[in-house]
Formats: sequence, structure tokens, C-alpha cells
Amino acid sequence: MDGVGMSAAGARAYLDPAVVARLSHLDVRARLVVEGFIAGMHRSPFHGFSVEFAEHRPYMPGDPLKNLDWKVWARSDRLLVKQYTEETNLRCHLLLDLSGSMAFRSERAAMSKLDYARSLAAALAYLMLHQQDAVGAMLFADKPLRYLPARAVRSHLDELLKAIGGLEPQGRTKLGPALHELAERIKRRGLIVLLSDLMDQPAEVLLGLQHFRHRRHEVVVFHILDPDEIEFPYTDTATFVDMESGDRLTTEPWEIARRYRERLAAWSAQYARVCRENRIDYVRLDTRTPFDQALLAYLEKRARLL
Repeated sequence: MDGVGMSAAGARAYLDPAVVARLSHLDVRARLVVEGFIAGMHRSPFHGFSVEFAEHRPYMPGDPLKNLDWKVWARSDRLLVKQYTEETNLRCHLLLDLSGSMAFRSERAAMSKLDYARSLAAALAYLMLHQQDAVGAMLFADKPLRYLPARAVRSHLDELLKAIGGLEPQGRTKLGPALHELAERIKRRGLIVLLSDLMDQPAEVLLGLQHFRHRRHEVVVFHILDPDEIEFPYTDTATFVDMESGDRLTTEPWEIARRYRERLAAWSAQYARVCRENRIDYVRLDTRTPFDQALLAYLEKRARLL
């Protein structure tokens, strides 16, 4: 990825969901988001992630000169070679929620929750495959819908992007059973990244996430909400329609706004608390959040793993 020559303002623009939403192809979204992110960094966020310094050993004839520690030689006149431990490439599975509620987009949001999750998943896949990590994907609603095993080859990106962008929101949210089934299906330990609005009973969702932790996976949860779901800005009499059941409720929003916000805060706090207790990274985002903030949350988690 070459970010040379891109202005800071230009790089930042690619991280704005309002700009990303105007890009029709998921591969273009992923590339421009990632390149904009890298261009805004003082150095690559991946520096030093692939190998780790282990120890010195005496220089032997035939050793590549590039491995000599010239600083040690300058101080002590000793020829020592730096040895590195090759890190096992990360194996990551992107879990994308396709339940009906993910289709919601308010007038204040540039994209739906699902489009935001798709863009973030595509960018993560692009990032990790660039770093030669293995990436797979699982798409699910009330049950698993499609599974792509993790692979580390660059050609895998096209298949991932077709899967991520190929299915429409469907069905009710039943995260708990779906997560348990997915946890049983993924045999090798790795990183699990869940992208969802978590519109289900927290106790059931958290049991599913704990199943992954029991199998020794690292888990990151991107909790994606629309700004109207977070702030509930409605004032006039309104009819709310459940996107999964079709149930309708007509009410005066001002009468329920305070209680709604209190319940939302408690609901989100429960997810945050139990995730913290189980060493699961929980990141709440609304769909106006610039993608660099979401990517940094992932990279900080990855940095702690390596």
C-alpha cells in the first residue's frame, strides 16, 4: 500500500463514513479506507509485528551481513548476529451479523449499520491479508449462513469481499445459538472479530462470546449502532416498526426518551462490563465514527496479542 503523496486532508477524507458510503464497490472502499489510514500514520502500524528479536549469537562465515548488529560492533568490536523469532501468522475470523436490524439507517447516518460493518470488515480483511495473516469470514443471522475458512493468500480477498457484500439482511437476531455453533466450527485458536448491533438478550450473547474464550480465542466486539438508536432524537408522534418482526408501535417519543436512553446505557454497560471481565475487547461505535478510530481499536488489540 502506497500512501506517498496523499495529503493529510485527503487521507482523512477516506476515513469519513459519508465519503466511504459513496464508493459503490467494496474492494475500493477497503483499499481507500486502509490507504487513507496508513497515510495518516507517522509510520506503519505494523512495524515489528511479523518478527520479534530473540537474542544475539556469534557471527559465522556465510551469515548474511544484514543480520549483523552494527551498533554492538561499534561499541565492542564484536561481530554478533541478531536472531529473530518468527511469529506464527495470526488467524482471524470476521463474524458479520446479517440479521434484519442491521439494515437500519437513519437520516443522520451516511450508511446502514450493515454497510458500515461490511466496510469495516473489508478494511480489516485487506489489512490482515496485506500483513500475510490468515482471514476467514462467517456470515450469520439467526443461524450461520456462509463460512469461508481462513486463508493467508492475497487472492482470497476477492472471495471474502464477495461473501461480505453478497447477502442481504434477513431473519431475526438470535446471536447466542449462532455464536455457539460458530465457536464449535472454528477448531484452531485465533482472533474472533464480531461486527454486530448485538440486538439480542445480553446474557445469551455473552455466553456465546464466552464459548470462544473457553476455546482460547481472543475476541474483539465492534458494537455498531446508528446515531438515532443512541441519541433517540425523535420529538413528534411517531410509529416505530420492528425491522425483523414487523411489529408497529405508535407513541409520543418525548414520553419515553429518558427511559429509553437509560435502558440503552444500562444495556451497553452490561456488554462492556462482562466483556471486560472475560478479557474481551468491546468497542461501541455509531455509524458516523471515522474508520481510523475503529481500525485503531483493532490494532491496539492486535498489538497486545503479539
